[in-house]
Amino acid sequence: MSTTHHRTRTRKSPGQRSAEIHEAAVAIAREQGLSALTLRSVATRAGVAPGLVAHYTESMDELVATTFRELTASELEDVRQHVDGSADPGERMGRMLATVLAHDHENITLVWVDSWSLGRGNAPLSVAIDEQMGAWQEFIAGIARDGEDAGVFETDDADAVAWQILAMIDGISAHALTRRTDPTPFVSRLARACETLLGARQDTIGGHVAKA
Repeated sequence: MSTTHHRTRTRKSPGQRSAEIHEAAVAIAREQGLSALTLRSVATRAGVAPGLVAHYTESMDELVATTFRELTASELEDVRQHVDGSADPGERMGRMLATVLAHDHENITLVWVDSWSLGRGNAPLSVAIDEQMGAWQEFIAGIARDGEDAGVFETDDADAVAWQILAMIDGISAHALTRRTDPTPFVSRLARACETLLGARQDTIGGHVAKA
């Protein structure tokens, strides 16, 4: 007598499905950038039908924005943990520059570059970009203020200087990405520019970038 075995299919909860779809989106964006996020690509990575992705996400715009926010917030937290190991503001600024301009940082650079283009037509992503750029500016400005308090930096507007430093980082990162060049050699030059902006003595920042 033969016995027929029926494989039990486990029905996943909405929370599990939503998490799988989100994880698939994050993985795709980390590897290929935000522009690679489509209904079909996310469905394929998650192993579900495109209709299921549409069912469990408010919209693709929202999914792109959420994915961007997670990746960039994680980047800032990683940099913060690496930088905050030192009490010296000059060393912290140097570590920050060396970390974000490292050659192996280009995957997150691609996410940022894609976001600036896609954000023009994606309102939720535009909001997320403002939030994350604001968080980065606040982080850099905090180091600048600590340097002022310690007497190693001298500037009359830490917030404005932080925006300038962030713009230089973004510009160098994007330029290196599109030209397929290693941004690391630019770190020392950027450190010298930051010393000028922050009113710091030579090598206050630059003396630490090679050690990061």
